[in-house]
Amino acid sequence: MPQKNLAEIIVCPATNENPRNSEADIIELKDGKLLLAYTDFYHSAGHDMSPARISGKISADLGKKWSVPFTVQENIGIENVMEADMLRLRSGEILFFFCVKNSETDCRPHMKKSSDECRSWSEPTAIDKYCGGYVTLNNDRAVQLSTGRIILPAAITPNVHAYPQLESLCFFSDDDGRTWFRSKNLLSLPSSWQGADEPGVVELRDGTVMMWFRTTLGHIYKSFSEDGGESWSQPESMKVVSPCSPQNIKRIPRTGDLLLVWNSKIGPRRTPLTVAVSKDEGETWKNCKNIEDDDKYGYAYPSLTFVKNLVLLTYFVYDENTSRIDLKLKTVPVGWLHRK
Repeated sequence: MPQKNLAEIIVCPATNENPRNSEADIIELKDGKLLLAYTDFYHSAGHDMSPARISGKISADLGKKWSVPFTVQENIGIENVMEADMLRLRSGEILFFFCVKNSETDCRPHMKKSSDECRSWSEPTAIDKYCGGYVTLNNDRAVQLSTGRIILPAAITPNVHAYPQLESLCFFSDDDGRTWFRSKNLLSLPSSWQGADEPGVVELRDGTVMMWFRTTLGHIYKSFSEDGGESWSQPESMKVVSPCSPQNIKRIPRTGDLLLVWNSKIGPRRTPLTVAVSKDEGETWKNCKNIEDDDKYGYAYPSLTFVKNLVLLTYFVYDENTSRIDLKLKTVPVGWLHRK
């Protein structure tokens, strides 16, 4: 059973006119306020190809109350913009990544930058102007390594519907996002009908970068890079049971351990939503606890943000009876993650 006294709020409830709010990220601003950015489907249909913008809300009290929504990124795609991903650089600037989706064969990652705490932004630019096909990101995935390099994991397929098997790769930048390069090899899993999808990365203590990704093989899979994301090892099982559903992994600033959030059971819905902690750089995961376990709903696309001694988790809640998707925020004390 999930902990009942953890603070939670449906931060972006769905309506008939706005049937889906999903794929969010939160960043702490220098004045202590929180900026939430999320995919806002403003059409009566809420599938992945429906019209959507990226909207934002502000909280001044660690997520207890939120402002009315405002537009962070208008829809500049033929279909939509999706996948909010914010990263504060060592310079203090904030990068904002998102996908511009034009068709099943044309989806490209874009970026814009703010030097004034998200009050204004540069014009959006494509990460790779020459990449073709359907190149997709996930929310809350970009990282800056200890070397200063930025890594943006992505997945690619020629046509997301006609050829749904995806391969994972990384874009990387050594000049705070001005120029970008692609990793040398694509990561594929031919035995997984959906391939190696929805990747994320985390830097390990020895400087190795670990990538993880969603598969249809019943486990999370992983790969390693010894050269800052330029080349990657053959994928292998992480030996963590998971359905074909996204995960997220981040390092807990207070303890240095890794935190994993994922769907830990294979079933008809993406439930439960579980957290676990690793003290050995992802080799084993302990203190498994369910954040959500009501099997009437599906929970997916989590983000993780650490503020003070708290971790803020956002994720979508899918109600198949109404086909609506709400965006939920749960606030968890870091100490609770380690408590047995």
